[in-house]
Amino acid sequence: MAEIYLDNSATTRPFEEVIELQSRIQRENYGNPSSIHARGVAAEKLLDEARRSIAQLLQCREEEICFTSGGTEANNLALKGAAYRWRRRGNHIITTQIEHPSVLNCCRRLEEEGFTVTYLPVDEQGYVDLEQLERALRKETILVSIIHVNNEIGTIQPVEKIGALIKSRHPRALYHVDGVQSFAKIPTPVQRWQADLYSCSAHKIHGPKGAGALWVRKGVSLQPLFQGGDQEQGLRPGTENTPAIAAFGLAARLCAAQMAENAARLYHLKEKLCRELEEAGVEFYINGPPPAEAAPHVLNLSFPGIKAEVLLRLLEAREIYVSPGSACHSRRPDPSHVLTAIGLEEARLSGALRFSFSSFNDEEEMERVAEAIAAGIRELKALAGRRPGQ
Repeated sequence: MAEIYLDNSATTRPFEEVIELQSRIQRENYGNPSSIHARGVAAEKLLDEARRSIAQLLQCREEEICFTSGGTEANNLALKGAAYRWRRRGNHIITTQIEHPSVLNCCRRLEEEGFTVTYLPVDEQGYVDLEQLERALRKETILVSIIHVNNEIGTIQPVEKIGALIKSRHPRALYHVDGVQSFAKIPTPVQRWQADLYSCSAHKIHGPKGAGALWVRKGVSLQPLFQGGDQEQGLRPGTENTPAIAAFGLAARLCAAQMAENAARLYHLKEKLCRELEEAGVEFYINGPPPAEAAPHVLNLSFPGIKAEVLLRLLEAREIYVSPGSACHSRRPDPSHVLTAIGLEEARLSGALRFSFSSFNDEEEMERVAEAIAAGIRELKALAGRRPGQ
C-alpha cells in the first residue's frame, strides 16, 4: 500500500518539474552568476527569473529579494543583521514564545551579547495580544519579529494589525515576519503589512532543500553575517546556488498558480480527517485555533491517554508519516514549547501529533489515516488492559 506523507510542515515532496529543472541546470547551466561571459550571464538570468517569481508573490520589488540557504539563515540574517546594524539606536527586541527555534535560539544568543529580548505570551489558540505588544514597545526597541503561521498549530497571526501598531507607536523599529510556513500558501502582501523583512524557504513549497530568501524593504540596512564578495547586494556573499534557486522560483510559480484552490482543498482534507476520526469513535482534541481559522495545511491533535510517539510508530509501521511537532525539536524529549505556551496540560502535551498536508494528499488517505489511528489506539488500550501473566 502506498505511503501517506503528512509531515509537510517539516518538508515537502518536490514537484517533478522542480526536480527536472534543478537536474537540467546542474548539467547545462553550470556557470557562475558573477562571471561576465555567456555561461555566467545565462546563470544570472536564472537568478533574475527566480527573484521575479518570489517578488510577485510578495508584491514587492525584485531587487529587494536576497537569496539564502533556507529559512533558518534568512531568519538569522534578519535578526542578527538588524540587531548588529542598529545596536547604537537601542538593544531591545520583541518576539513571541511560539517562534521557530531559528528565531528563539537567535534571540537567546543575542541576549548573551547584551541585547534585551521580550518574549510575548500567547493565548490558548496561539494569538499574540496586541495590547501586550503595545506595552512592550519602548524607545530602545529596534526589532519586532513575529511568525506569520505557526509551524506546529497553524495559528495565523494578525500581521497587518501588528505592523500598523508597530509603525504608529514606534516607526523606527524594524518589523520582521517569519513567513516560512505562509509563503505561497496564503497571500503575503508584505508592503501592506508595513513589514520590513520577510523570510521564506523553498523546501516548504515543493522546492529543493538548500534555498531560501529574505525580503529586505528598500532603504532597510542590515549588517551581513558573512564576509566575502558582493553577491546578493552584499548581504549574502558567496556563489549563489543557481540550480536550487531557479527550482525555488519554479516551485513558487507553480504554487502561486493554484494557491487559492489548494488552500480550499487542504481545509477540506482537515475537516475530512476530523470527521472520519469522530465517526471511528476516536477521542481527540484540537490544539490551537479551529481548523477553519488556522493555516490550511496544519492540524494539531491530542489523543488523551495515548503517548504521541507510540502512536506515531504504529502509524509509521503502516507507512503513514506524521510528526509530534516541529522537526527541529522532534528528537528531543522535552515537550513542545508551542503547546506549553498555549497552556496545554500534560495529558494533551504527551498525546499531541501534528498532521500537515500538501497538494499530494487526498480524501482516501484521510480515511486510511483515521482507520489506522483508531486501530492503533484500540491496540494500545488492549495492551494496557492486560495484566501481567495473562
